[in-house]
Amino acid sequence: MRSADQVLAVNNDLPIRTHQPVHSGKVRSVYWLTPEDSARLIQEKGYDVAPDAPLAIMVISDRISAFDCIWHSENGLNGVPGKGAALNAISNHWFGLFKQQGLADSHILDIPHPFVWIVQKAKPVMIEAICRQYITGSMWRAYSQGEREFCGIELPEGLEKDKALPELLITPSTKGILKGIPGVPEADDVNITRQNILENFAAFNFEAEQDVATYEQLLKEGFAVIQAALADIAQIFVDTKFEFGYVTDAAGKRKLIYMDEVGTPDSSRIWDKAAYERGEIIENSKEGFRQFLLNYFPDPDILLNKNRMPEREALARDNALPTEAFNALSQTYLAIAEKITGAPIQLSDNPKQEIIDILARDYGLID
Repeated sequence: MRSADQVLAVNNDLPIRTHQPVHSGKVRSVYWLTPEDSARLIQEKGYDVAPDAPLAIMVISDRISAFDCIWHSENGLNGVPGKGAALNAISNHWFGLFKQQGLADSHILDIPHPFVWIVQKAKPVMIEAICRQYITGSMWRAYSQGEREFCGIELPEGLEKDKALPELLITPSTKGILKGIPGVPEADDVNITRQNILENFAAFNFEAEQDVATYEQLLKEGFAVIQAALADIAQIFVDTKFEFGYVTDAAGKRKLIYMDEVGTPDSSRIWDKAAYERGEIIENSKEGFRQFLLNYFPDPDILLNKNRMPEREALARDNALPTEAFNALSQTYLAIAEKITGAPIQLSDNPKQEIIDILARDYGLID
């Protein structure tokens, strides 16, 4: 078991030169570089972006988020050992495969350290692009209670839990709270239909109506590449989330790209194929941890019911989970990352100091 100080739980306190407040999300922190540093790195490193493009340092952590809360363990363990390195390694692997196969670019320009991406600023499409090959999770819960329409798509009768859907489904939801769109509630993460998007494409940050079809094509292409590669290592790609955005390249061309992570155990469900064929579900993703939480607490409705968010936040704040749960999750992340990448995940004894040293020596970004 790795000690608490070998886990990178706090990632928003690095001495990276920045002119804006550090944006700290559930798992990653973003340091926007000064215009001078951005321009210098674009020139020094030859990044294929506009010369005045804003760049950022994105640092992943080992924090674990589930049901929109950050969880911690006994013994002061505020993250899952190896999780950050595993997630980045998996995303980097898929983005490399996308590039080999001629798919769209991503916002990642450089990978100085296993925990760090240098990214270009993208104009995000305000959609969580979720695609599903199997009916499970929240979709199955709703289907089993009689719902048949999801994001404007009519599902047939007779579907069975955890079985393949007749075709790959795109079930988008809002990214953030969007206001003034007819028929779309002003709330984060609400399901929307393709028609909602087409009728209000600019409100979702699409720059042209035909880009809606482009995002769907990129989603299907990305899913197919990862699905085929996972099949080669006896894993099933069940469902996943993609995010997209717009950037301008060095030649001034505007293009739609992949953003954030792709095909990771945090953003996807991945099942072991041999176990599935025996009638058993083995989750090689965060879904196993979600199931643990649902079983661990006596009232799982707190975790599933958005109206009970204050109670859910109190659960996460006030309960140090068993160390075994974090150890098991660590093994899941590291094992699937090593299967996908074909290489062991190197873990650092002091990731924070390593990051500082590399960004100072090779990028001149530490004050």
